[in-house]
Amino acid sequence: MKYLRPFSYMALGALMMIGVWQALHSARAGEDNLKVYRQLDLFGDVFDRVRANYVEKPDEEKLVEAAINGMLQSLDPHSSYLNPKNFRDMQVQTRGEFGGLGIEVTMENGVIKVVSPIDDTPAARAGIMAGDYIIKIDGKSVQGMTLNQAVEKMRGKVGTPITITVLRKGRKKPFDVKIIRDIIRIKSVKHSIEGGDIGYIRITSFNEQTGPGLEEAIKDIKKKLGDKVKGYIIDLRNNPGGLLDQAIQVADDFLEHGEIVSTRGRTEQERYNATPGDLTDGKPIVVLINGGSASASEIVAGALQDHKRATIIGTRSFGKGSVQTIIPLGPRGGAIRLTTARYYTPKGRSIQAKGIEPDYVIEEELPPELKDKIDQLRTRGEAALPGHLKNDKHKGKEESGSLAYVPKDKAKDTQLQAAIKFLHGQDIAMMVKKPAAKEKDTQAKASEKPASREAQKPAAEKKEAPKQKAE
Repeated sequence: MKYLRPFSYMALGALMMIGVWQALHSARAGEDNLKVYRQLDLFGDVFDRVRANYVEKPDEEKLVEAAINGMLQSLDPHSSYLNPKNFRDMQVQTRGEFGGLGIEVTMENGVIKVVSPIDDTPAARAGIMAGDYIIKIDGKSVQGMTLNQAVEKMRGKVGTPITITVLRKGRKKPFDVKIIRDIIRIKSVKHSIEGGDIGYIRITSFNEQTGPGLEEAIKDIKKKLGDKVKGYIIDLRNNPGGLLDQAIQVADDFLEHGEIVSTRGRTEQERYNATPGDLTDGKPIVVLINGGSASASEIVAGALQDHKRATIIGTRSFGKGSVQTIIPLGPRGGAIRLTTARYYTPKGRSIQAKGIEPDYVIEEELPPELKDKIDQLRTRGEAALPGHLKNDKHKGKEESGSLAYVPKDKAKDTQLQAAIKFLHGQDIAMMVKKPAAKEKDTQAKASEKPASREAQKPAAEKKEAPKQKAE
């Protein structure tokens, strides 16, 4: 008779335990699936009863869309369903270009008012001016249209004509202007020279044009100032975010090496590193943020702050520390925007429902006519949104959002003027509302070279980021 050796008994026992666990797991999975199918049966039952018994015949497509949206919005404030039209609009925003006229418009007294024509676009070449009122589009009155409906009518296939009827101050009668649509590129990056020797770069959103736009802006500033460049101001105030890969590229443009951001979800984790090459040649940088700076803006501000590559001036940012992935739904059209990960700054900070705290907290001075409206100008922040994700790193009191007012007159822009003084080596302590607890010596450090992180090695080559939105 042969006997099994002791380790053979153990192996047999282990196999039996694995078999039992697999059987239990399969049974539980089967029970879970059964529960899901029962819930879907319940949904089908309710849907059929609404179709059959509602007082008026319902729009079935809208019912399904509402149900999908309800499911996604129950997860968090940023997950949602995009029907085919909304999906196309979102793609237009992220591409940063579309077929249209090239005008910024708003709604005033039921008609469309031109805020400004965009330089070198069909509208500008046709003589459309800021302050013009558009009262008809292809002969149809805009009365009763929403702003989005009017914009949709003005956009269209490149090369197609459109006639708008314009009412202009100083002219007695409206007149028609025929315009041929062309490709319009949304400039998310604008720049100028401030204080005589400082490059000012305003980034309004993170779309596919942002990275190239930033490089062009820095190149132009260098061309105009040469060796006289004292430093750079990167204005991210009221920038709601956008594409993750563009935020990574912008931060990379100012860093030589080290981590930029990491994302962590249920199924995967990613870490994005800077590659050698600082477009500003190590010049001091100030980043401006406020309560309207969210997501991708916070990724850039957080990365440059953690590496002590930039000094952050302004007020606490919005606090949106999650990444949304756009998942197309195939031939049916549309897509879902689904929160798939949280992101973390190089030091492992999660800013979800917390925001980025500036190194120097400086608030804008409100003009007398706006002081009574301060609550309307203060963003609620991520922490105030119902159903928001919790911060998994910070267990204390949630706090995010702040004043989001920026004066149009740069001379009255307290935060901008503080940044200019800072880069000129002047003391801005008197402008600070409260000292930042973490960085007492930030002003002195701003003139130093970027801090290195010995534990990190630069990536051999830039890793292509997924098409995700950090909005």
